[in-house]
Amino acid sequence: MTATEARTLIQYTAWASLKVLAAAQQLTEEQRTQSTGISHESIAGTLGHIYWADRAWFERVATPGGVLPKPASWTDTEKAWPALLDQWSQWADALTDGDLDREVHYKSLAGTPASTRLDHIVMHVVNHATLHRGQVMGMIRQLGVQPPATDMIYYFREQAAKG
Repeated sequence: MTATEARTLIQYTAWASLKVLAAAQQLTEEQRTQSTGISHESIAGTLGHIYWADRAWFERVATPGGVLPKPASWTDTEKAWPALLDQWSQWADALTDGDLDREVHYKSLAGTPASTRLDHIVMHVVNHATLHRGQVMGMIRQLGVQPPATDMIYYFREQAAKG
């Protein structure tokens, strides 16, 4: 993976997450918190999980030794996630190809020491969010609401249209 590819992936995941977040904001609180038995139980719960994981991994890559965040409320997710996604994009803008081979040392969720190559973390963050956004989109469809198009090709088309 190159730094350019990492930037593209991080920018794409931010774009897609913001689209799904905006769609969820159009729903009622009851719709967002309705138990679905899927993923993290509800739209709000699953989006909160994506936000929490994005925060946890950002702490690991940008603030070595950083403390894992506490689970997020809907208000936290709604208000702070866009800023975090912007931080991810700014972080990715500064990457060089050589940075991506770096081993990131952190504590696992179980509290044990772990390390992962930075390029693998980037791929994981994007893939993790994609998985759970897809689940949220299914939950939104179950409500009879059309979710936004977040496939990567739509991101590329939108970027090309911007010039």
